[in-house]
Amino acid sequence: MSTAFSAMDIGRTGVGMASHWLDNVSHNLANANTVTATDEEPFRALRSVVQPLENGPFAEGGSGVLTTGQVREEGDPALTYDPDHPLADEDGMVAQPVMEMSGQMVDLMVAQRHYQSNIRTIQSAKEAYESALGLGRGQ
Repeated sequence: MSTAFSAMDIGRTGVGMASHWLDNVSHNLANANTVTATDEEPFRALRSVVQPLENGPFAEGGSGVLTTGQVREEGDPALTYDPDHPLADEDGMVAQPVMEMSGQMVDLMVAQRHYQSNIRTIQSAKEAYESALGLGRGQ
């Protein structure tokens, strides 16, 4: 069963998810040059875990999304030779962050478009509701 403001509700959940996604990507990009000692845990990129809402006005066709958590990127860090770095081991190696810069940039663009499209959905619904109210007033 839909409500009068279902489009706004669905758009709102999308905006929240996209905002969270943008925060994660920003955090990852800010740590793109964070190196660690080879015996320490390296920085690992964060990824949002998102799932559709199971109940709501459009449960069969979609009711929006919910960010349910975060996971860290898996894999071994790349080791680079930097003997002058204060965190370098006895062989002059430091561990790079576990993340792909190109993947983060793609995520940034997709998350930004997702945010914009959900904002536009909310704006369109608002305009439609205002037009409907105007019809009721004889305008």
